[in-house]
Amino acid sequence: MKSMLLNQQYLFTPGPTPIPERVKLAMNQPMIGHRGQAFSQLLEDVSTRLAPIFGSKNPVLLIAGSGTSALETAVANVIEDNDHVVVIVTGAFGERFANICEAFGANVHRLNIEWGKTCAPEILEDYIKKIDVDVKAVFATYCETSTGVLNPIRQLGEITKRLTDALFIVDGVSCIGAVPVDMEEWEIDILVSGSQKALMLPPGLAFIAINEHAKKVIKTCKTKRFYFDLNRYQSSFDKDKSTPFTPAVSLIYGAQEVCQMIEEEGFSQVIERQQLLKKMVREGIKALDLPMFVSDEDASPTVTAVKPMNGTAGQIKKLLQDNYSITVAGGQKKLKGEIFRIGHMGYCTPFDILKILSGLEMSLYDLDGRKVFGNATTIAEEAWRNHVQNTSN
Repeated sequence: MKSMLLNQQYLFTPGPTPIPERVKLAMNQPMIGHRGQAFSQLLEDVSTRLAPIFGSKNPVLLIAGSGTSALETAVANVIEDNDHVVVIVTGAFGERFANICEAFGANVHRLNIEWGKTCAPEILEDYIKKIDVDVKAVFATYCETSTGVLNPIRQLGEITKRLTDALFIVDGVSCIGAVPVDMEEWEIDILVSGSQKALMLPPGLAFIAINEHAKKVIKTCKTKRFYFDLNRYQSSFDKDKSTPFTPAVSLIYGAQEVCQMIEEEGFSQVIERQQLLKKMVREGIKALDLPMFVSDEDASPTVTAVKPMNGTAGQIKKLLQDNYSITVAGGQKKLKGEIFRIGHMGYCTPFDILKILSGLEMSLYDLDGRKVFGNATTIAEEAWRNHVQNTSN
């Protein structure tokens, strides 16, 4: 069936995500010199306003680069040749963290968890005790984008600090801006994220939040680096609220508007909305008899992985795109062709969830004649209505 939507596209990937019109307008402001007072004021404002979103006591450092550049920055500034590190691997991006550590000469101890499961705190505790080495850092992924798993970062941080003197370094790329986090209470030393996920921006900005302990380790790290040297970024920010290299000025204007939007809604309300979207998506998909890849308890509020029976994930993904201009993501690596993933983070509302669910209802009819019209949307609407009633009482 040929799409009748006149090139209107609906983006439901777990990154990049839709960008609000007011953020687009903010990014279209006239260019300014990045060595002038106007940019210094802009950078200080954005770095400071991002801090509570990251649960950080320090302003957040900004680097022109992708989410992977944020991961590499976290490694390059603390890991030296032959350091022992533990990397919790719950999916493709945990594996990426491990690969980056190996590229910088670390002895990587992979704590491999079955894809689709979280790393339970007791599993990390047993693993650290078993390897019996001096661990320089423990790396964890808050939301594993490839599977839709949300790891128990607070508990993993507690285990790390109770058993070791290691840094606790967290990839928050696909969830920061949509989930609670407190670097001090959760004992996170370095927390990184990227712009194109819950923070509602185009790709191109990396965010690095570091605590005082991490700053000391970074200062003494002997690993060679240049563009990703956090000492340079911290020094430039402390000295004159600038960056050591040319910044992505337009994206930083956009980040300022994102901060404004989050403050207007209230960050606690943002987190609450994300939980509602998760509930609507999951209950709606269950009403279509499509199996979830992750349990409700382990699932992220920003991305949902679905594993249809009979290997039809790729067909459903194609039908959504071809017939209804809805873009979802497929599986990665070992999950390629096994799952499809729905992103519902950042600039996403309950009405948007009804779009993807109605598209799924129609795609299942296109696939095998299954008449499930209204099954998913009805139960999702009920979840939304119940949420509104409960919050208004």
